[in-house]
Amino acid sequence: MRLLLVEDDPVLGAQLHKQLGKAGYAADWVQDGREAQAQGSIEPYDLVVLDLGLPGKPGLEVLKAWRAEGLKLPVIVLTARGTWQEKVEGFNAGADDYVPKPFQTEELLARISAVLKRSIGNAPDTLNARGLVLDETQQTVQVQSDPPQQLTATEFRLLRYFMLHAGQPLSKTRLTEHVYEYDADKDSNVMEVYVNRLRKKIGPQWIQTRKGQGYVFAEPAP
Repeated sequence: MRLLLVEDDPVLGAQLHKQLGKAGYAADWVQDGREAQAQGSIEPYDLVVLDLGLPGKPGLEVLKAWRAEGLKLPVIVLTARGTWQEKVEGFNAGADDYVPKPFQTEELLARISAVLKRSIGNAPDTLNARGLVLDETQQTVQVQSDPPQQLTATEFRLLRYFMLHAGQPLSKTRLTEHVYEYDADKDSNVMEVYVNRLRKKIGPQWIQTRKGQGYVFAEPAP
């Protein structure tokens, strides 16, 4: 899953960017409100973590601009101002969740996971499908009673995206856009390599190839 982190504090921003990467997210970090608005409007993010006190343009105005243009991507607001009036203003502007500073990184990660799953609509509480279980904390996958297998960062992001969009045809281009960060080398042909690696670990029956459409993650027939 690909996130946009908007935080102007260089220390906090660097820490969060590092922790998001460790948690298996491809995260782009920007520090200016105008840049955030432009990038959020152009790039296909799955979620935004948005600070309100930003240079260039306040975070609340950025959020209002996104919603005015019909952008529905989930947004979690970060702010040092925690009064109930400000929370109401944030929710009225279109925020999906609200995390006051200071906060524990573990809480933010839990809220990100919960908001992402709600935004998908059909995602289960835990990522499992007929004997295949993805451990989001350990970044491992287990099939039936086999021992858990460690996934690389890219394999983990790819499998999580597949499982959150089970049954949907996903093109290589779409997978690439949601698995890699903004400045990564986005060669969609490399996606075939990672799909084949996952198939070797979980079995080829889980990820089906659809000619002209890409791939579909689907539970194999019993």
